[in-house]
Amino acid sequence: MNQDYEQFIGKVYRKTGVNLAFYKEAQMKRRLTSLYEKKGFTSFSEYFQAIDCDPVLLHEFLDRITINVSEFYRNANRWNILENRILPEILRGSSLKIWSAACSTGEEPYTLSMVLSQYLPLNQFTIDATDIDRNALEKAKLGVYTDRALKELPESMLKKHFAKEGMHYKLSPDIAKRVQFKQHNLLEDRFEKGYDLIVCRNVLIYFTEVAKEELYHKFSGSLKKGGMLFVGSTEQIFNPGRYGFEAADTFFYRKL
Repeated sequence: MNQDYEQFIGKVYRKTGVNLAFYKEAQMKRRLTSLYEKKGFTSFSEYFQAIDCDPVLLHEFLDRITINVSEFYRNANRWNILENRILPEILRGSSLKIWSAACSTGEEPYTLSMVLSQYLPLNQFTIDATDIDRNALEKAKLGVYTDRALKELPESMLKKHFAKEGMHYKLSPDIAKRVQFKQHNLLEDRFEKGYDLIVCRNVLIYFTEVAKEELYHKFSGSLKKGGMLFVGSTEQIFNPGRYGFEAADTFFYRKL
């Protein structure tokens, strides 16, 4: 790690609470170097001086490191397994407590809300949806999406839960209100406990192995016994027992 980038990491952490040391170095350096060069800067030191006093540049920087790429029903076969194999196992109480971690612009927690509405009254489940990016959360709260975000969503869900408004689609309020959005830093903030299901997909791949190990332990501690962790399609846990899990299905892990 060169000194320029190492000092940049420290300054960013003090300013934003985001610790870039937990992100894969080569990947993050490449992404940020491309960004600052496009803006006409020649070093991380020079770039930090700019984002330190320019809110627009700061928000652009935060957007770049948080990788806000999402869509409804992403990797549909995984959602089918959740619905047909995993939910029947955790639908054992009178209510469900669910966490969509690193939820980006809301597609994932809203998909959860739609799926659960088929099996439970709306007042019997709650979904906490968190992300480090405040701008993404503000977009999520609007519940308005383009057809690109909805391309994987089953036609029946689209017709039932969305209203066409010009070139966009607006999510129905009854589904939207089951999701509570709040800002949360996975690498720094406290984890709540007592969850039946935690969904954290397509973000762990950007973290170092040390950071991932810490997060697996924390996710395990946040789940009820028998609760499930649902990870992304490139994030298989090869030694789940180390974190108090057992494999329930591919990309699903049960808390022991």
